[in-house]
Parts: sequence; C-alpha cells; structure tokens
Amino acid sequence: MSYTTIDTVLAQYDAELSAAEAHGMASGLLAVNANFSSEQWLNELLRHTPPLANEHKAGLIGLFDDTQDVLINDEFEFELFLPDDDEETLVERVDGLRQWCKGFLLGVGFANTATNFSVQTQEILKDVAEITKLDTDIELEDDDAENDFMELTEYLRAAVLALRDEFNK
Repeated sequence: MSYTTIDTVLAQYDAELSAAEAHGMASGLLAVNANFSSEQWLNELLRHTPPLANEHKAGLIGLFDDTQDVLINDEFEFELFLPDDDEETLVERVDGLRQWCKGFLLGVGFANTATNFSVQTQEILKDVAEITKLDTDIELEDDDAENDFMELTEYLRAAVLALRDEFNK
C-alpha cells in the first residue's frame, strides 16, 4: 500500500497517528525488539478506534510485516515510510519526517522502558528528538534543503539499523 493509502486508512478510523508516525512507531518497536508482533503494534496504534475492516487491517499488517522482514533480513533495503517526493512538497515531506521521528521515539519507549542506554543509543535518541523540532514554517524549496532532507533520512536509516544491531544481538 502507498503512503497516501495508509494515511487515508488511519485518518478514516480517527487514529491518533499519521502513516509516517505509524511506521516510525513500528520501526522503533522492531529496532528494540525484533520479535514484536503486528497485533501488538495494531493494538497500540489503534487503541481508541473502531474495529478495522479486514482489507484495512491486512494493509497495515503488511506494512508492519514488510518493515519487520527488512529489519531482520537485509539492512540495505530499510526505508522510512514518508510522503512521496513526487507527490508532496518538501515542507510536507519534512513534516512527515518529524512525524516519523515522533512515532519512532514512541515505539522505542513502548518496547523498552530501560533508562540505562549505551552512549551511542542516547546520542541517536537525542538526535531523533531534535529532528522532531524541525521548523516547517520556513521556505524549503531549494537544492540545499533537499540535500539536507536526504542526509537526515539517510542518518535515520543508519540509526535504526544501529539500534537494531545493539538491541537484537
């Protein structure tokens, strides 16, 4: 399913998270605990929503399962689930990145309540928290801004894989 489709499904059920936040949450959960289940994720994601139609549930589970498979099997294919760069402005994609980071922190916190993280993990979580504060009220439609956005997404991909390696030894 596409980003827009997942986002529409979540909005239809009045979920509190966007598609980016939902994927960030799944990524955080799985980086900390590779055995986290799609049912646990759905229960947390849709805690205050009406029951899902089967096709919508299947689409969300597919997103989770694909994320889990990529994180378990191949570190080079992991991608952040963000608004499509062909369809959305950079401002909308930066907002999606902020939302993804919020969801990621939520997932990490939900899957692991420990407070004595390694220095590397502390730095990564601090960086992710800082990204949630990005300002989208500025003009972001130049080549430097696009490059900065790409660098942030690459950093986050590497950060997820580093946490996965640390927590799932």
